[in-house]
Amino acid sequence: MRVFCAFCVLCALPAMALDREAFTFISYDLKVRVEPEQQRLGVRGTITLRNDSASPQRDIALQISSTLDWSSIKLKGKTVEFVGHEYTSDIDHTGALSEAIVTLPNDLPPKGTVVLEVGYEGVIPLDVTRLTQIGVPEDKAKLNDWDQISQAFTAVRGIGYVAWYPVSLEETSLSDADSVPEAVSRWKARNADSTMHLQLESTSAASILFSSMPNLADVHTTAKAADFNLERMGISVPTFIIANYQKLAQDAITVQYLPGQQEVAKTYADVASQIDLGPIGHGARSLQILALPDQGASSFVTGNMLLTPLKPAMTNEAELSMVYAEAIQQVVSSRPWIQEGLAHYAQAAFIEAQHGRQEALDYLSSHRAALAEAEKPRAPAANSGNWETVHALINAPDDLYLQTKAAAVWWMLRDMLSNPSTGILPDYHADEDKDANYVEHLIEKNNPRDLGWFFDDWVYHDRGLPDFQVDSVFSSPVPSGGFLVTITVANLGGAGAEVPVVLQFEGGEIRRRLEVRGKSKASLRIEPAGRPLLVTVNDGSVPESDMSNNTYKVGDSVH
Repeated sequence: MRVFCAFCVLCALPAMALDREAFTFISYDLKVRVEPEQQRLGVRGTITLRNDSASPQRDIALQISSTLDWSSIKLKGKTVEFVGHEYTSDIDHTGALSEAIVTLPNDLPPKGTVVLEVGYEGVIPLDVTRLTQIGVPEDKAKLNDWDQISQAFTAVRGIGYVAWYPVSLEETSLSDADSVPEAVSRWKARNADSTMHLQLESTSAASILFSSMPNLADVHTTAKAADFNLERMGISVPTFIIANYQKLAQDAITVQYLPGQQEVAKTYADVASQIDLGPIGHGARSLQILALPDQGASSFVTGNMLLTPLKPAMTNEAELSMVYAEAIQQVVSSRPWIQEGLAHYAQAAFIEAQHGRQEALDYLSSHRAALAEAEKPRAPAANSGNWETVHALINAPDDLYLQTKAAAVWWMLRDMLSNPSTGILPDYHADEDKDANYVEHLIEKNNPRDLGWFFDDWVYHDRGLPDFQVDSVFSSPVPSGGFLVTITVANLGGAGAEVPVVLQFEGGEIRRRLEVRGKSKASLRIEPAGRPLLVTVNDGSVPESDMSNNTYKVGDSVH
């Protein structure tokens, strides 16, 4: 009878239009047993879900990695019927998930909650299937998807890498460049305030670590077991590590290193201790650097952890990873454009402090080709208010926007502040951030000026990028000496910005800032001591769709 019911449910699924993203996983309480020598993982516990859709729901999709198998799902102590099958998705390193479709006894109304007891087990080996099937060479794929349980070293990341805890998302594919990061971003936003209580047990005597953010006061560790609490899953990707680490503590920096790495660990601790982020926020400084065994492996940040190879020669990339890992703790927010954007902005600000403004602008510009491509003029059907709202920065789109557009927004805001030394968000409190324009008003409070137009174009809506050009330059000598130069700048794009304008003249240059709204013009007057030669609008601090039309030779316009 169970097989027949399962068959009926499976056949009915297409007609039922299962909504895999209807539920928020508001809490996890899991007991996890890891057997490194067998590469095995066994999990028992409860998950609490809330129906955040607008319709009653009876069916719930629960997904784990395809190398794991569901053993039991219960409701109030009683086994519930479920249909298990493989579901293609690249949110897992295997390129597939073990999905269980659970049918509840009754419809769950909107905002209703349900607690399910779950059990599953299996292995988590090194697997690069999702990358090799889109053409990535296996040796390069292993440097990105290095997650595995093994006797030598265990490190397993969560959503977007390995579904070692239950999730539920629609199908994603790396063949669509935006599909996976957008799905993960939706998940993080939906589960931003979700919690995880984890009892982690290992058959190995090696150290057990887990991503917590950022206070580790409630972590209790023994040789083979650990008890962890993660209070905001939207901030971190739940990650556990089991390795034969040795520890070096220095100030607020802890380096967990592998045998033979003591000297390089000291170098990393010294560099991390000397990082000065300036006035970004007011979060506590607490960073754990965990060594990855493969020297070519890509770094990863979660919570207050930086997982990275400890290389004998310190690289710029390693230093910037430390900056990001420390900065992400300074302003804790459930809005990725704030937390992630500020962390990426901090990398550019760090370069500016070390090497000057131009090198920082070069760094920002080097990441903008993809943004300019993404913001190209769209089809008329997409140029609607709905598109502008759905793709707005505040709605946390994919990593491209967080690494480029969000960082640029914070850089532009810093340039516009009357007193940047006090910090961009010195008084930010996540629990007070209930309104979309909370940050706008907070910044205006500390820097009295109207920023509504800027937030409307860059944060609340996706108006694309500006496109500045020098529309005209009129110059005439003045009786007292020098010249009076009137410069008019046109913005052909949809987003406005306060943009730098540079006038070069015989004997020097003068820099000014000019606010130019989208699809409009604005003018300013400058009085140089010598004959004007060249006008340049935008020094690279404002992302543009086209910077080929940003200079103007004054020449014969002098009268």
